[in-house]
Amino acid sequence: MTTEKQKSSSNLATETVPENFEHAFADLEKIVAQMESGQMSLEASLAAYQRGNALLQYCQKSLAEVEQQVQILNARNQLSPFQPNQE
Repeated sequence: MTTEKQKSSSNLATETVPENFEHAFADLEKIVAQMESGQMSLEASLAAYQRGNALLQYCQKSLAEVEQQVQILNARNQLSPFQPNQE
């Protein structure tokens, strides 16, 4: 029998892109806490790891973009929006 916690954990990898940095970071913290609890199945742990990795990449990219904005601000003494390269 699959528990509700296992069901929600197994869906972690299929969730969409976070709304913003704060939501992504909060979700990442929840995933870490769930994984540290040791109560997840192997499959749920793998899904949580995959989702956590995606959230981590999102957070790192968001921080890099903000850092670039700060560098632009420092160089020009005004805040200009940073336009990341489209991949």
